[in-house]
Amino acid sequence: MDWLNYHHLLYFWLTAREGSIARASELLHLTPPTISAQIQSLEKSLGEKLLQRGGRRLVMTEAGQIAYRYAEEIFSLGREMRDTLKDRPTGRPLRLQVGIQDVLPKSIAQRLLAAAFSMSEPVHVICTEDNAEQLLLRLATHELDVVLSDSPASTALATRVFSHLLGECGVTVFGSPALAMQYRRGFPRSLDGAPFLLPMENTALRRNLNIWFEARSIRPAVRGEFQDSGLLKAVGRAGIGLFVGPTAIEKDIHRQYGVRSVGRIADVQERFYAISAERRLKHPAVVAISTTAREQLFT
Repeated sequence: MDWLNYHHLLYFWLTAREGSIARASELLHLTPPTISAQIQSLEKSLGEKLLQRGGRRLVMTEAGQIAYRYAEEIFSLGREMRDTLKDRPTGRPLRLQVGIQDVLPKSIAQRLLAAAFSMSEPVHVICTEDNAEQLLLRLATHELDVVLSDSPASTALATRVFSHLLGECGVTVFGSPALAMQYRRGFPRSLDGAPFLLPMENTALRRNLNIWFEARSIRPAVRGEFQDSGLLKAVGRAGIGLFVGPTAIEKDIHRQYGVRSVGRIADVQERFYAISAERRLKHPAVVAISTTAREQLFT
């Protein structure tokens, strides 16, 4: 097995940072020929030239830039380990890699993420938005810490990931002030023939709405179908059609989009999940999200 000589890496890192073997030798209290020989040894072991002359300074090659970035991370982690073992604060924030299903309402996602940002410990959140299939594949390979979704994981992945219910709520029908006034009277029968904006067929919310409409013989006039919930609401704000949103964030939708409520549908429930690769939630930021969802958002 080939082992990386971290002393040689340190000599390269300092030389690259200072742009001079002479300056690195002063910091390390070693002679320039010694440092030069050690860097050459590192280059030989990696099979790449790391430094080259650029005027009066040494500059990194493309391979050297890659090696330098890795060295930065390695020595940063080393300092963090030393500080942690000495019970000194590192200042390094807790890292949370979260996947957000593309059909999840942005206001719900924002309210859930707010719980992580509100922790006493600093949190560095990295958000990825994609469809459920791609996010769950990345979760199963531990590229993500959690996926926020409006539906549980499919049975095909049931042995590799676990779905944790964050909460559920009914939905509210919204519309521009003019449409809300027109269709509020006689709700929900007034929805028959009303212009409507709907989520895509492959979403849990759309399936539940279809069942609810069918059971009541309501046939809305579908004006558009949307994958992005934010775009759907923006189009609804323009008065193109009515739309639904989670009752839990009804006031947020009023304020953000300037729309009004037509009526509430308690029988159509939206459920929200934190999907993790662990049977029990352990990541502190994910635990904070789950607690806030249960105790505040979906009470």
